[in-house]
Amino acid sequence: MEQLIKMDIKEVIEKINQFLVEEFEVEPEKIVPEANLRETLELDSLDYIDLVVAIEGNFGFKVKPEDFVAIVTFQNFYDYISSRLAEKVS
Repeated sequence: MEQLIKMDIKEVIEKINQFLVEEFEVEPEKIVPEANLRETLELDSLDYIDLVVAIEGNFGFKVKPEDFVAIVTFQNFYDYISSRLAEKVS
């Protein structure tokens, strides 16, 4: 767990992209910062639950449904994960 807290943004992005490719079977080249997360991953309400479980399992923090309101692009998603990991440090 300690190593997750010390991840830099590049490592966070790599880890996120890896589990998105594995869990959501999306092609890696479609995962770009400006792409729409929901459309690219073809997320429905059940997929959001899977995404929350994947985040909690990979990064070790709880996700609140309202956290996803502001997440539109992959960059928003990366920033959210990074900021939550930073909160764990402080």
